[in-house]
Amino acid sequence: MLASNIFFPELLAHTGQAASLLKAISNEHRLMILCTLQSGELSVGALNKSVSLSQSALSQHLAVLRKDNLVATRRDSQTIYYTIADERVLVLMQTLQTMFSQPEEKREMELS
Repeated sequence: MLASNIFFPELLAHTGQAASLLKAISNEHRLMILCTLQSGELSVGALNKSVSLSQSALSQHLAVLRKDNLVATRRDSQTIYYTIADERVLVLMQTLQTMFSQPEEKREMELS
């Protein structure tokens, strides 16, 4: 059974923020980027190899994530490193992992 103690007034006050976060991660490629960054900081080159996108496409997706402050950058000489900047993203990614990375029977048991 799903929890019924959701604090609707607090949620309603932040629906815009929630919608922005969900919109930013609603793209499959951006979701893959965030999944990859869960393990820690990575250079653009390492990210590029992990998510199998062209440099241009990766750059565009990273720009969206940066704009929404979901990832942060660090420059070391000519190398740019990315990391998840918002703790809520890590919580959300862990929730998604629980929902989709387990056998369906186990997921159903946890949700009931």
